[in-house]
Amino acid sequence: MAERSTAAVDVADNSGDKPLTAKAEQPTADGVAQTRERDTAADEDAAEAHKPMSRGASSPPELHSGHKLARRYRLEECVTRLDGFSSWRAVDEKLRRAVGVHLLPADHPRARSVLAAARSSALLGDPRFVQVLDAVEENDLVYVVHEWLPDATELTTVLAAGPLEAHDAYQLVSQISQAMAAAHREGLAHLRLTPSAVLRTSSGQYRIRGLAVNAALRGISSDTPQRTDTEAIGALLYASLTQRWPYEDDAYGLSGLPKDIGLIAPDQVRAGVHRGLSELAMRALVNDGATASRQDPPCTTPEELVKAIGEMPRIRPPEPAFTAPPEYQRTTYQQGSYGRPAPHMGATQPVVAPPPPLQSRTGRALKWAVSALLIAALGLGSWQLADALMDRENSDDTNTTQTTGGDDKGRPKPKKPISVEQGQEYVLQGDAQDPRAVGNTYDKDSSSLWRTATFKDGPKLAPYKPGVGIVYDLGSEQDVSVASIALQYGGPHTTVSLYGTDSLTPSTPIRSMKKIGGVTTSDKTAKIEAKKAVKTRYVLLWMTALPYSGPEGYSRAGYKQAITDVKFKG
Repeated sequence: MAERSTAAVDVADNSGDKPLTAKAEQPTADGVAQTRERDTAADEDAAEAHKPMSRGASSPPELHSGHKLARRYRLEECVTRLDGFSSWRAVDEKLRRAVGVHLLPADHPRARSVLAAARSSALLGDPRFVQVLDAVEENDLVYVVHEWLPDATELTTVLAAGPLEAHDAYQLVSQISQAMAAAHREGLAHLRLTPSAVLRTSSGQYRIRGLAVNAALRGISSDTPQRTDTEAIGALLYASLTQRWPYEDDAYGLSGLPKDIGLIAPDQVRAGVHRGLSELAMRALVNDGATASRQDPPCTTPEELVKAIGEMPRIRPPEPAFTAPPEYQRTTYQQGSYGRPAPHMGATQPVVAPPPPLQSRTGRALKWAVSALLIAALGLGSWQLADALMDRENSDDTNTTQTTGGDDKGRPKPKKPISVEQGQEYVLQGDAQDPRAVGNTYDKDSSSLWRTATFKDGPKLAPYKPGVGIVYDLGSEQDVSVASIALQYGGPHTTVSLYGTDSLTPSTPIRSMKKIGGVTTSDKTAKIEAKKAVKTRYVLLWMTALPYSGPEGYSRAGYKQAITDVKFKG
């Protein structure tokens, strides 16, 4: 099962739109917006996706995974195929990095405008946009190469978990507005600024993909590009505050507003919405006369939106949650009473008289008896001490070298073998390696094995694959601390790591799993010993680098590895 990061795919998605009438490569100075453009429901998109193309349009190029463009860009996975063009996840083999590629025939009616939009976008060079890396016409094909951001998340996915906090929404509208204002100053418009076109990186920054290119791919244009992009920013802010799409139709995984109500302010849709951001969204979304409650003038360009944001009081991030320590308790030792109640200030304490000395005849007899017992005890102790010293001097040398008794205190306990109940290959990206042979790695038969595919480049599998591996089920939770992995091929660079995970089909990314240990070896045995045992039922064996080996049987020469036996101890 091949996996991909949807955040990294800069494609013209099918998430619903009506064509916004305008011309490509037109200056973005606007007049007054005459109509309201909005995104429509997904069923209208499906109809558009299957609608016959205009006369003269060409069918999509018949390409496949593994095809190379310019002897450099190797296509890996098709992520969109629509309206005569296709979008792919690919690998730049020259720079060894993942990229995205849009492809369409050179005689496609929108090929010229796509090339022009891509080249104009590439000249902007603003890091707040996903960058266009190449735009080429070659062999009857037009293709556009762009960045791939595997660590970023679509705003669509972020909003699926709930609305944003006020500070996060403020950062979103600030960064997107400033970026689009800079683009319009250079004569560039987006025209398809939807939640799927906005990415949030792991550092919390927002980046915009598909500037000018997405609209050109779908033939979208507008007579008022600045107004179109400003209203789109308002819709993004509205959705971030309410988790609702500001129109009647559902779109991008969000529910639309109730019908027959019209456009209402975000703070009327959901309680606790920041008042200033609510009014800002309405000013950007001005439609049919609707404005913010204070009747401030609408924002019709990204530049006006940036100015309105600058006039707002800065929204600070929420204070980090802090749990107060338990109230300080003074102990009786610190009070100086050693468990006795503290005396009240000013109270007179009674003086306890010491007991009278033993002055009677009985008392004197008792004192003599105690003294005699003490003298006898001292004499007996002295005799036993002297006898022990003499025995030590006369003892044999073997006694001086005798070791302590047969207890095992201080010795490490032997590790207990852990049996494997079942296993399953873990495929994070691309194709499986040898899923039917996983059982050969724990069948106690060193002649059977599980093998990887043979890779032309190495030793690291990235960026073609993040790694290959197997998840083992130990039957129940065990303290795993040691693993011995028998390998088929020697040679440097075999890198193996072990992780404790949640199931045979892990739902968490590898970076969130509990790492047991790892090793890079050139031997045919990889031994991993954890500093501290990890309690887990499922163990992921993950290889990220392989050694080079020559041809063997039907396996050609290249970077590869095979596992014959895996043993765990705890």
